[in-house]
Formats: sequence, structure tokens, C-alpha cells
Amino acid sequence: MQKLSLSQSLQQKLSPQQIQFIKLLQIPTAELDTRIEEELEINPALEEGMDEEYDQKDDDSYDDADDYKERDDDLDIDSYIKDEDYAGYKMQGDGNYAEDDRDMPLATSSSLTDSLLQQFGYLNLTEQQRIVGLQLIGSIEADGYIRRSLQAIVNDLAFAQNVFTDIDEIERILHKIQSFDPPGIGARTLQECLILQLQRKDQSDPCIGLAIRIIDEFFDEFSKKHYDKIQRRLNISDDALKRVIDIIIKLNPKPGSVEGESGTAQYLVPDFILTNNGGKLELTLNSKNAPELRISRSFADMLDTYDKSKKQNKNLKETVSFVKQKLDAAKWFIDAIKQRQQTLLRTMNAIVRFQYDFFLTGDESRLRPMILKDIATLIDMDVSTVSRVANSKAVQTEFGIYPLKYFFSEGISTDTGEDVSSREVKNILKDLIDAEPKLHPLSDDKLEKILNDRGYNIARRTVAKYREQLNIPVARLRKQL
Repeated sequence: MQKLSLSQSLQQKLSPQQIQFIKLLQIPTAELDTRIEEELEINPALEEGMDEEYDQKDDDSYDDADDYKERDDDLDIDSYIKDEDYAGYKMQGDGNYAEDDRDMPLATSSSLTDSLLQQFGYLNLTEQQRIVGLQLIGSIEADGYIRRSLQAIVNDLAFAQNVFTDIDEIERILHKIQSFDPPGIGARTLQECLILQLQRKDQSDPCIGLAIRIIDEFFDEFSKKHYDKIQRRLNISDDALKRVIDIIIKLNPKPGSVEGESGTAQYLVPDFILTNNGGKLELTLNSKNAPELRISRSFADMLDTYDKSKKQNKNLKETVSFVKQKLDAAKWFIDAIKQRQQTLLRTMNAIVRFQYDFFLTGDESRLRPMILKDIATLIDMDVSTVSRVANSKAVQTEFGIYPLKYFFSEGISTDTGEDVSSREVKNILKDLIDAEPKLHPLSDDKLEKILNDRGYNIARRTVAKYREQLNIPVARLRKQL
């Protein structure tokens, strides 16, 4: 027997406008221009420039044509209507956009694949060998390695191109490709990559032959820095081992990275600029965060003209519905940009107040422990909002440009009962490791004891966690001769 029941629940859902604002808030300044350009392209009611013609009101509705000042010369709205079809905004062939057809110069750069194909063209190969070679080059990843098995490549050629070959033929052609520049290209493992590079060096040097033997026969011991085992097995001196290690560590573990690099320098664009004016900190937004946007005058006049019309034409009603929709979207976007600016400033001002001593002096020891909730409480906003601001923004100070995430850290208690930033502890940890004897690196247990002796109450597992966050390997892998 079926039973009917009635339940009541409360759910919180974000509106499309809220979702769009969240996306707008979290993008950095460097990407804001692109986002605005996209909005200008899809919304003809939005224009760049100062709004001098119209007084925009705070309300979000455009139902009343009095929201805009009237022009003396009314536009003929019928000129915007073409039967049942409406031309796209700035589409190819829409109006006179002959300038879009001009040939524009494009910057070009040689990629890794282009370089390999150029070298491949000099080989004297049969048609089948050429197809196999192209398949191999296409299987080389951005770092220069082939990680797909040769048997899988044999199957790809058979099924996709109806070319039947075997692993031996694939190997022969792969060895030709491995002779290309950069050295080490087309390797299947790091071990093979290093050997390929060593084979290009002067073989009359006994250290080169010794380096090849170490990588070939003792790669596992070398990668784990068990140098004493290698030295005993090969019966070589400390000086010879040091020379060989120096040769190997100068090899490129990612040969693909030396080709196809973009020539365009990447710059970090700060979202905030903090200046010290006679001991008083002054915070401003990057000017790119405050674009000049306005409502299109022609679209506003179209709505005004419709208000005076008889409103009986079906095409006219559909067109005006489109106009009102675009006007609403434009008004919302302008308001969202302003709200973004306010949220950014409120959040950064709170961070400056919290870390005032650091911003005043640049001394990292002045950084206080600070988590997202601390700032969210100060500005009465949700933690997720602060997180979106902190994750992708940076501030320019007199001491350099810092990502906002840099100022958030946990607290570590000391013997005196004070809380210090985990960043301060990490800096001390890094200094200890930099100054350690390279032949006998400090273990995590020894690092823990040193920090405890200095008054920092920290456990060994926390030392290990901080070391990993600093991308510092364990003591055994830090050993140097």
C-alpha cells in the first residue's frame, strides 16, 4: 500500500548572477581585461568609457524609460528590425566591418614537434618508415619523453593507419629520432634520457665513460645517493666520483623543455599597490581593476522610443525584449565590477591591518599567524569569499610583490606561550638545512631537536610536513660529496 507524505526542507541555491559574480571575483587582474572584452563582444548594450550622458540610478530595473535622459531626436526603431531574423552583434557580414578582413601579422615560434619534423625530413626513409616515424614523433610528450609502449604504437599503426610493423622496426626508427636535437629526446625513461645525452659527449674523457656505466649499471644506487656503494663497486677515488656526479647533475632531465619555449616574458600583475607614505600605509587598487564602462546610449534611446510607440508590432516587442535583456545584463555587469572592487579592498585592508607590522618593516619575523577565518570575521564575510580573493591575487609592496596566500599561515606556540607564524618556522628550517654539512645532512629528528632547543614546540612529523612544503628532500637525498 502506497503512502503519501509531505516534507518541508530549506535549501540554499545560488542565482545565476551570484555564480557569475563569484567567477568575476576570483579571477586575477591580469585576466580581468579578457573577461571584460568577452562581455563587450556578447552585449552590445555595454560600452567602454565614462558615463557622461546618462544618470544611472541604483535600481536594477529598466521598465521605466525615465531611467535615462531623453534625446531630442528620436531614433527610428524600425530600422533595427529585419523581418523575423536579427543580425548578430559584430558577426562576419553584419554591417560594414571590412576592417575585420584585413590580414593581421601573427607571432610565430618553433615548437618541439616542428623542430623534430624538420630534422625528420632529412632522413632517407621508405614510405612505411616515414609513417612509423611520424607516429613516434606524435607520441613524444611535451617534456621530450615517449611513455606509450612500443607495442601500443604497433597496434595504433595497424588499427588507425593499416600499417603493419613490429617492435624491432619501431626500435630502429626510434633510435634515429633519438639522434635528433635536443639530446635525450624520445627517451622512454629518465635512465635512457641521461645515457642518450652522455653518449653525445666527448667519449675520450674517461669520466664520461664512467658516468655512462654508473647510470647504466648503478642507476638505482645513484638516484638514492648511495655513493659509498658505487665507490666500492667501481673502486674509484672521491675526486673521480665527484667529477662524474658533477657531469650527471648538469644533464637535462626534461629535454623537451629546451625547445618551443615562448619568447614572451610572463609578468605578475599585482591587484593591489601598498605604499608607505611617511609611516602611513596607503592601499590602492590596480587601475586595471577599475575599468570605465557605461550603458550604450543608442540602446537606452531604443527603449525610450519603444515606450512612446503603440507596442502592437510583434517584431517590435521581440526586439525590445532583447534590448531590455541586454540593458539589464549590462547594468548588472557594471554593478558586479564595482562590487568586486569593494570586496577586494575590504579584504586587503583587513589583511593590512592584521599584518601591519610586516607591511611597515618587511621583516618576515613580524608576520602573525593568520587564517582565512580571521579575515572573514574582520570584514563580516564568508570564508569562501576571502578564499577566492586570496587564492589568485597579489599585492605590490616596497619589499616586492607577494601573493596574498603568503600572509596566511598556522600558528606555532613557543616556550614563552606566544604564537609565531609557521612561515617563520619554515624560514628557520630552511636556514638550518642550507647551513647543514652536505656530507652529513640533518635528519628530521635532529631538526626537531634544534627547533625545540630554540623554543619552538614542534613535532618531528610537523618538521617533515614543513620540509615537504618547502620542496626539500629527505636527508639521504640531500647528501653531497
